[in-house]
Amino acid sequence: MALFTVDKALCNGDGICAAECPMMIIQMEGGAPTPARGAEKMCIGCGHCVAVCPKGAISLATLSPDACLEVSETFSLSSEAAEHFLRSRRSIRNYKAEPVERKFLEEAIRVASHAPSGHNFQPVRWQVIYDTSKVKELCGHVIDWMKWMIKEMPEAAKKLHLDLVVAGWNFGMDTINRGAPHLVLVNGDKRNPTTQAACTIAMSYFELMVPTLGLGACWNGFFNAAAIHWGPLQKALGLEENMGNFGAMMVGHPKYRYHRMPARNTPKVNWVG
Repeated sequence: MALFTVDKALCNGDGICAAECPMMIIQMEGGAPTPARGAEKMCIGCGHCVAVCPKGAISLATLSPDACLEVSETFSLSSEAAEHFLRSRRSIRNYKAEPVERKFLEEAIRVASHAPSGHNFQPVRWQVIYDTSKVKELCGHVIDWMKWMIKEMPEAAKKLHLDLVVAGWNFGMDTINRGAPHLVLVNGDKRNPTTQAACTIAMSYFELMVPTLGLGACWNGFFNAAAIHWGPLQKALGLEENMGNFGAMMVGHPKYRYHRMPARNTPKVNWVG
């Protein structure tokens, strides 16, 4: 099957698809886009050519214009609306006890899966710890890691106040997942150099999506650190030898609503040229 096909009745020969192809494997011949030599091997299936064509004239073997979501001016954000959306995001650390319906987590992950990744590898593998009792069990492994840190690496543990975290846990407080009923993880192949960035970006998309569904979230750095360094937790998560955790997010229904957007420090920018 050809790498892509062109509807000549729709194509106006503007060459935009060729100009926008990140791999530069589309050339214009006789006013029509044509695969360059070796294009089949070099194509990363990003869909740029399909997405950018104003006429919907080009279709990849794996993607047609009809299979794409149309860009609508109706949903375009002004700079003010975009600032409001981004700055209104808060790290939520107080949650209602009620669980989140699975469909909302699935929706947030579906949207977040459209985040960019290097070379379009799409290396992110999502893992949802849905059962609250399982969340608590896994957080217990994080506490075990902290106890090990306090004993074996006391200076590092002191900087992170791990003694206070463990003390709170022993007192019955959820100092790891802050009472959130669920945990969402992004995992991936540690051998792929694009995995870390892809997971971070995808999780950022997820975090920005959940408030639109009436949910709240917060990065769980303690869990992520333990998942990286603590073998028992890696085993409990079922991570294979070359798979690693690159992010953890607590998620649930926020107990409280925020009313203001605090300012941050003025950006420090080094302009070159």
